[in-house]
Amino acid sequence: MSLKDTLKGKAGELKEKASELTGKHEEKIDDVVDKAGAAADKVTKHKYTEKIEHGTNKAKDAVDHFASKPKPKDEEEGPTS
Repeated sequence: MSLKDTLKGKAGELKEKASELTGKHEEKIDDVVDKAGAAADKVTKHKYTEKIEHGTNKAKDAVDHFASKPKPKDEEEGPTS
């Protein structure tokens, strides 16, 4: 296996782990995005409120798209028969 293939495999593993962690902490990330948007809105003295809201919504959509949702416990364990 070449170095390139090894690095691609590691990158895929890291992306999957990041996606999993994003899914687990999506609410916290959304809260931070909201706080950052509110801070930016305050600093700009509400001059760019609509653009900031649009940006925060885009950021939340990107997080939602990237996040892999954790599977319910029933699916992880498989059949219990």
